[in-house]
Amino acid sequence: MSIRRATRDDASAISALILSLAHHFLLHADGSGADAFLLALGPAGIERNIAATELDYYVGMVGSQMAGVVAVRHTTHLFHLFVGHAFQRRGVARALWSHVKAVYEWPSASAPTTVNSTPFALSFYERIGFQATGPRVETNGIAFIPMQLAQA
Repeated sequence: MSIRRATRDDASAISALILSLAHHFLLHADGSGADAFLLALGPAGIERNIAATELDYYVGMVGSQMAGVVAVRHTTHLFHLFVGHAFQRRGVARALWSHVKAVYEWPSASAPTTVNSTPFALSFYERIGFQATGPRVETNGIAFIPMQLAQA
């Protein structure tokens, strides 16, 4: 798998990948209550995110197929980490995680590294060193657990 910086041309594929996994973070299967959140995950929203100075997106490619995506906000917050169904349990998430961990030199003594984990991904984040910093949050049609990377 190769990992490269995402471009605006990747927005539609990134959007499709994330939205294919939406059932893991939505409170209701029909997406009710999460309209604004889901809209932000559409191609136009992802394209805006890729262009935003505070966000860095990377894609993991297996040949010409997008296997996963990872995004970092303000160099300290793991904003997105999603792996397509066909590539799950094959080391893609760990490879994307290792890539951004090296790029941003995490954990840093100067600022905590955070993530809002989907309930589905909680055990993955715990295995790579994150710890919950609060209870499960249910808001705007989605559920997540706030977490922080433990210092080495």
